Amino acid sequence: MRLRVEFTTEPFDLDEAPAHAVVARRVIEAAELDAVDVGPFGNTAEGGADAVLTAVGALLREALESGATRVSLQVNVIEEGGR
Repeated sequence: MRLRVEFTTEPFDLDEAPAHAVVARRVIEAAELDAVDVGPFGNTAEGGADAVLTAVGALLREALESGATRVSLQVNVIEEGGR
């Protein structure tokens, strides 16, 4: 099964990326995921279910430990091979 995760961390800072946002992005970029898209207002990544779920767990722990007061995320099952 393949999954897509979309996430944001708060609080926002429009002047510079807060520590929790930097940490969250680093976790996702270091995970064994593909189709990673990191942006200023949202981030997405895709991969196998085990890899995505492991990355989400690390993302939550590390972002909250780095000052995030809210982590919004959505996880979707994506079709494989056009099925």
